Amino acid sequence: ADGDHNAKRMVIFFSPNGSILEHWRPTGTETSFSFPAGSILEPLESWKERMLVIDGLDFKGATNHEGGMSAMLTGGGSGGVTGGKSLDQYVATELNAGTRFHSLELGVQTSPWGGSTQTRMSYANAGTHLTPDDRPSSVFERLFGDLTGSQGEQDIIRARRLSVLDLLRDDISTLNRRLGSQERHKLEAHLDAFRQMELSLSEVTTGGCSFPTETGPTGTNQNENYPIVGNLQMEFLISAFACDMTRVASIQWSHTVSPTVFTWLGHGEGHHALSHYADGNVDGVARFVEAERWYTEQFVHFVQRLDATPDPLAGGTLLDNTIVLWVKEMGDSRLHDCNGVPFVLAGGAQSPFELGRYLQLGGVPHNKLLTSVCRGMGLANQSFGDPNVAPGTLSQLIA
Repeated sequence: ADGDHNAKRMVIFFSPNGSILEHWRPTGTETSFSFPAGSILEPLESWKERMLVIDGLDFKGATNHEGGMSAMLTGGGSGGVTGGKSLDQYVATELNAGTRFHSLELGVQTSPWGGSTQTRMSYANAGTHLTPDDRPSSVFERLFGDLTGSQGEQDIIRARRLSVLDLLRDDISTLNRRLGSQERHKLEAHLDAFRQMELSLSEVTTGGCSFPTETGPTGTNQNENYPIVGNLQMEFLISAFACDMTRVASIQWSHTVSPTVFTWLGHGEGHHALSHYADGNVDGVARFVEAERWYTEQFVHFVQRLDATPDPLAGGTLLDNTIVLWVKEMGDSRLHDCNGVPFVLAGGAQSPFELGRYLQLGGVPHNKLLTSVCRGMGLANQSFGDPNVAPGTLSQLIA
């Protein structure tokens, strides 16, 4: 990309509870980097030319779970041109695209703890958070309820989706050869769960855009349904883009202090408990890294699906014209701080940013990233959040 393009869409992809940076960081230089075997971001390897791995951004004036959650997309403070809005809401308002939905906020088991600073990341203005819809049946009805009536039924074409397992077959077979028998058994169980999920998903095509007809399990908030609900929400989000129902969306996996138990990986402890194990607890840390890798796999799957879906507005694929920003609310999960918070930005052929790089920024306020994403969407704001913290953009994003 040469910096002349503006993206047409933006997605925020959230996963909770910080990370362990030494297991997250790539090795190498800005333009020649790799992901160590077994590391959290290793599943990005085959897609790294479409990624910006951003290390060393700090949330100034924020700390701990709640402070990080509220500052993550707002930049902290209620002053400045953004007025306490979160990145997604500010961009949606400024774009004013005239789509059916101003923005879409989708969640995965985000409602059991109610609405609070801990569980919400999108803000319409300072202190007014938005509630993500974490029930696929509700999302389906909102998006497609009026497209599935009898009037259009004769035009409906059913088609099986291309299996993500087919897309990942080479990666899986390579990984399988490297695993011991116990890990191989876990991988097979994980893949079996995906096969079952995929068999339950077919697509309906109508009016040039397609969407899943399956609305998921009734026990939306049952722990074991977490992967299924998340996959459905990603599909609905992609369908909403393919149908040009919105240009701005977010998917929020759980929330800070997330209690999710990765039973499908054989775990018995919740994600938040795992996130606090000290390095001396080698097995506990390994399970946390395994859970974090699972989130990386979901991110890769989402990016792949965007890249496999034609863009109705600009040609190419949805990924070509979309900024996808993977965000977290803390840096080191054991320190409870908001320093060195890990970010990954993905895009495609028309990205406004120079992709395929690993940026080590050494403590720059993350407000600059938020401003830069706005600029990549064609907006003109000079700051994001508190204008006194860090006006301006990240010059490194455009090489």
